[in-house]
Amino acid sequence: MREERLRAARALTRGPNSHWFGYYDKFPWDLTGRYLVCLEIDFPGTRPPRPEDAATIGLIDTAKENAWTPLARTHAWCWQQGCMLHWLPTAPDREILYNARSERGDRFISVIRNVFTGETRTLPRPVYALSPDGRLSVSPNFSRLGRLRPGYGYVGVPEADRDNPHPANDGIWAMDMATGDHKLVITYDQIAHLRRDATMENVGHWFNHLQFNTDGTRFVWLHRWKKPDGSWHTRMLTARPDGSDIHIVADHEMVSHFDWRDPRHILAWARHNCFGDHFYLYTDQSIEMEAVGADDLTQDGHCTYSPDRRWFISDTYPDRERIRRLMLYHPAEKRLIVIGKYHEPPEFQGEWRVDLHGRWSRDGRQICFDAAHEGQRQLYVTDVADLVGG
Repeated sequence: MREERLRAARALTRGPNSHWFGYYDKFPWDLTGRYLVCLEIDFPGTRPPRPEDAATIGLIDTAKENAWTPLARTHAWCWQQGCMLHWLPTAPDREILYNARSERGDRFISVIRNVFTGETRTLPRPVYALSPDGRLSVSPNFSRLGRLRPGYGYVGVPEADRDNPHPANDGIWAMDMATGDHKLVITYDQIAHLRRDATMENVGHWFNHLQFNTDGTRFVWLHRWKKPDGSWHTRMLTARPDGSDIHIVADHEMVSHFDWRDPRHILAWARHNCFGDHFYLYTDQSIEMEAVGADDLTQDGHCTYSPDRRWFISDTYPDRERIRRLMLYHPAEKRLIVIGKYHEPPEFQGEWRVDLHGRWSRDGRQICFDAAHEGQRQLYVTDVADLVGG
């Protein structure tokens, strides 16, 4: 069942500078729901970031007419995922986590900052995904990711083993968030030789889109490499946080955006050679899968479950009129609701496009998203409590 119930979106940020949050799998809201964090740049957001470009991290106070307070600056950011900025699960009422470049500029690190006192501590590795309890993180090589998938990694730190298509001394690193202790748990070479085929020869391999499941017992990631025709081959894998018990969840050439519904099930836009491109619900560590919303959800989108796991958000890429749609979907009722339509100006394309990246508030009553329909990249929020029963 498809319907339109368009919502009025409120701008949380204004020009002249551009603002955005980043990806769709993290909370911009603090525990109280009063504050949000996002990024700001003071140059037009229509080119790739350069090593000297810094983004400002700031706090939005919704109790004071969305007053903006700058907190810190970072040189470790990208257009699609920002600096992995979000609230630390161990202190979501006061501490944020973000990636940065070391003072010497020779490596990427992560920073934990108290937004009220300014107290900070640094960790020796950057963070891509954080466990739900905030105690463990995993990350790939952001320099490699930035080279092979611009818009998702970082610039400014030279990539070691650049000419090696799948290094054995690099890959996914796990880090203890309390001590900073870290170790390599999965290597590029290891995965490049897992169920290897001819398309994997003499091409660069990379990892991205890492995410822990809802109880922190496993994480998922995408393994990608370019085929001779220039297209990608993508497969989705899971493992335990220590890198053991690796399982290939999907391997039919294409997997895109995903979210864990619970500790065992992953919703992902993917290809199945027998059934085509759809959202599928995969059961981890098995071959079980089922199509979700096949009649209504006909395009790839950034999917993320509501806090109660009954709904999920998705969005679309621009159509011929360059309109992006923000949608709610209820799998049990097979109910699709289009809640927003936003024009994207033509200058926002490729690496610096403005994906909506819808994100739920912690209570499930609001959705925050990035958009450029008013001519600039800014942060918006829309109310959905009456639609989802919040």
